[in-house]
This record gives sequence, structure tokens and C-alpha cells, in this order.
Amino acid sequence: MVKDQRQASSFKGPQGLMPIDLEKNPDGLKELDSKIRSLRQDVGRKSLSGKDVALPPSLAGIAARAGVELVAGVAVGAGVGYGLDAWLESSPWMLVVCFILGSVAGMLNVYRAVNGMGMALGYTSKNSETDQNKSK
Repeated sequence: MVKDQRQASSFKGPQGLMPIDLEKNPDGLKELDSKIRSLRQDVGRKSLSGKDVALPPSLAGIAARAGVELVAGVAVGAGVGYGLDAWLESSPWMLVVCFILGSVAGMLNVYRAVNGMGMALGYTSKNSETDQNKSK
């Protein structure tokens, strides 16, 4: 009968099927249960407190994003300009204009990325948005 209880209360571990001996260490499961409950409560309190739990961006990540944003803006602008020049037969003029517009768009995206605006609409800071919500 003891053998049946051990088979019913076993789990799949890294080395295969391992029995849990409840007779030798009944307090171990209670201790584990209390640890799991306390960790769940801590996680719940942190998520309900409204604190930002995201990792802060690293300097290398910001630099990589800035480079990608700048190159993408220039490449898209030059590509659109080249396509318009081929379609309208206006030689370098559309390429020059769209290259400049793409460069400006890339620099604007770098500015927004470095200042932490991300994909937010407009150029208001996060603090001014929360101030406006508090005044309502």
C-alpha cells in the first residue's frame, strides 16, 4: 500500500521518474508551498504598485537603435527618391530632395529614441501627461 502512494505521488525529474517520499519529509512540501505563496504575493504587489518593471535600456542598445534609425531613414528616402526619379525622369532632383527628407526623418527618430519618447504621439514628456491627468 505504501508503494501505491509513492507511485501516485511521483514527478518527472531530470533523471526520470523520481518518487517523493512524503513519510520522511512532510514539512518540506509545506515549506515549499509557503515559499511559492510568498513569491506570488510579492510579484502581485509589484505589478499592482504600478512601478515600471521593465529593464533599463543599455547604452549599447540605444546606440544600436540610433544607428539603425538613421540608416533606415536615409535608405528609405534615397530609395523613394531614386524611384521617383526613374518614374518622372527628373534625374537627380527627387533623389536629392528625398535623401534630405529621409535624413531629417532618421535624425528625428534618433532624437525620439534617445529621449525615450519611443512611438508616443507628439513631443510631450511623460511627466506632462501625468500632470494633465492629475489636474482632471
